[in-house]
Amino acid sequence: MNWKLQAALTVAVALVFALLAVGLVWAVLSPEQAAQLGKGLAGVWPVALLALLPMVGLSVWFWREHDRRHSLGPDRLLEKVKLLSAASQSQQIDVRAESPALQRLGEAINALAAQRDRWRDDVQTQVAQASQSIQQERNRLAALMSELNQSVVVCNLDGRILLFNHRARLQFKSMAGAASVAGGVEWVGIGRSIYAVLDRPLLAHALENIRQRMARGASEPSTQFLTSTATGQLLRVHMAPVRSGADAEPGAKPDSADIHGFVLMLDNVTHSFEEETRRDQLLLGLTEGSRASLANVQAAVEMLAFDDLEPEMREKFLRVVREEVGAMGQRITDLVARSTETLKTRWPLEDMLGADLVLAAQQRIATHCGRDMGCVVLDTVDPQVWLKVDSFGVLQVLTYLASRLFDEFELRFVQLRLAQAADKVHLDLVWTGQAMSTETVMSWELDPMHLGAERNPLTVRDVMDRHGGVMWFERERTRHQAFFRLVLPRAGAQEGIEAAHVLSQDSRPEYYDFDLFQMSESHHSLDDRPLKSLSYTVFDTETTGLNPSQGDEIIQIGATRIVNHKLLRRDAFEQLIDPGRSIPAASIPIHGITPQMVQGQPRIGQVLPSFHAYASDTVLVAHNAAFDMKFLQLKEASTGLRFDQPVLDTLLLSAVIHPHQESHRLEAIAQRMNITVLGRHTALGDAMVTAEVFLRMVPLLAEMGIHTLGQAREAAQKTYYARLQY
Repeated sequence: MNWKLQAALTVAVALVFALLAVGLVWAVLSPEQAAQLGKGLAGVWPVALLALLPMVGLSVWFWREHDRRHSLGPDRLLEKVKLLSAASQSQQIDVRAESPALQRLGEAINALAAQRDRWRDDVQTQVAQASQSIQQERNRLAALMSELNQSVVVCNLDGRILLFNHRARLQFKSMAGAASVAGGVEWVGIGRSIYAVLDRPLLAHALENIRQRMARGASEPSTQFLTSTATGQLLRVHMAPVRSGADAEPGAKPDSADIHGFVLMLDNVTHSFEEETRRDQLLLGLTEGSRASLANVQAAVEMLAFDDLEPEMREKFLRVVREEVGAMGQRITDLVARSTETLKTRWPLEDMLGADLVLAAQQRIATHCGRDMGCVVLDTVDPQVWLKVDSFGVLQVLTYLASRLFDEFELRFVQLRLAQAADKVHLDLVWTGQAMSTETVMSWELDPMHLGAERNPLTVRDVMDRHGGVMWFERERTRHQAFFRLVLPRAGAQEGIEAAHVLSQDSRPEYYDFDLFQMSESHHSLDDRPLKSLSYTVFDTETTGLNPSQGDEIIQIGATRIVNHKLLRRDAFEQLIDPGRSIPAASIPIHGITPQMVQGQPRIGQVLPSFHAYASDTVLVAHNAAFDMKFLQLKEASTGLRFDQPVLDTLLLSAVIHPHQESHRLEAIAQRMNITVLGRHTALGDAMVTAEVFLRMVPLLAEMGIHTLGQAREAAQKTYYARLQY
């Protein structure tokens, strides 16, 4: 019973007994005594009424404390026990504020929880040992994927990406180009839809072709097609099915219903297609132009065959022959030059750390020249320089030049030096001793390279031309040194960073979630989907103030994603925003964002398209979501973007799960769930904490019979906090 009702009943009962007592006393008195007593009480009854007030206050206090300690205590303890039962790590419940009986019960529950944690740790250890071999296989697959030179993406039948390698990530990032927007949004990510990049009907058609081939008995069905992206890139796509892997009888006919997903191998053929188009145009121009020229030459030759042709006419026809033959020769020269340029651009160049190339050159020179490693000295080598080179060709050049220096100039040692210069890299082969004539340098550059018995038709100039670089000879008279300088292309800053990421061990295993094979959106509306099967964007905003309708603006958006009931910490969105107005000094200590930090940052109109793309095809989750959504809704008119996907609010869900708790602030919920709060009052930090809270809430909702998105939204709307308006 509510403590207020209990207090009211206590006061009412006291008043009834008081009236009964007065009535009994009044009944035993004579009329004269009663009249005399009435006159006496007429002046003091207000004082008697005031005397009842302490009794009323005491009753209210008593029943309130009784209700807090005895009536609500078991409910609060029950909520804490449910939270404890769903905890994924060691946790104890706090019962210090409860009654002694409940404290003893709580201590017993904590002892049982500690025993459960020990058993669970033992089970987890055994499971980890049993699954170690499976994880090793997954890591081997991921490592193999990372080494492939081709972009690979694996999807389930709904087009959800469940595996991709780093090459695919770089491929999509380069395809985005200018479309890459603030916040670092990329087109590829676990649980995202491949249809954001590739046309859904086209992929459906390709998958249907594979099913038809399987129905005809093809043992290894696949298909290939060309498609263009929204940014105009041309992709060659090879699609192969992912089978269930169930054992089949040898020679059994493939079953098209056995497909669980598909593998896409992607090649960006935009450049090669453009080159082929230009080459075709050159060939067409040569053919058509030569046909006309040959016709003119043939007519002129026929006229020249006449003996009685006048000298002026003969000279005219001879001029026609010379001009047409010259034009044909020029067209052929242009075609040859263009073909040569195409061959150079097709030569494969790879991103390579300059220090690695120098070390390889040191070893190769020493081996081929029959010297020890001390004869090849490493001088100044910049460890941060990345090159875009054909490493085999460059090593051949360095080895060839060093071998001729050792053989013809009887040097004791050479030096290698590497330095960055603007957008090029200088790789020097340095020696001390005899100078070299210009004619000798020219002959070494143009002679076919040979190393002992090995003959190579390429020259040093051929290799340098393929790199778009040059080689020259230079002397340092003050140091009595000379050197050959190879000017090579430098890998772009981003290319070097990404290449370093590919080579580092931290990048393995690559990005995958094989459990997504078991997920399918087909034939299910979102409201009927289980909460664990949905993809979520958990986000938070920092703002200039608390009044979105009165001009306050967003100054930061942070978000993370939950896919297959897993928090993808690396797939995050974080962006500062210039609000176009002042940031109140009183709010700066809360979020820590100063006017200097947002100066030069993009405006909200530039950032929202990025966030809209990041959150597409997911359910939005936020703490006190009504506040954040109001800011987004107010920007619909200016940006043309609507965030119309379903929204879940951890504030409302907390009120559903723990109706008897006094606080539903994010810190209080995190404390109850034993979640460490890092980066509080930063948009991304709050989004991460909210995501962890939401993941802990899902099993608690399931215990209450709330399993689907529709059930969660319906329960949340019934809480008191759903009435909040901004």
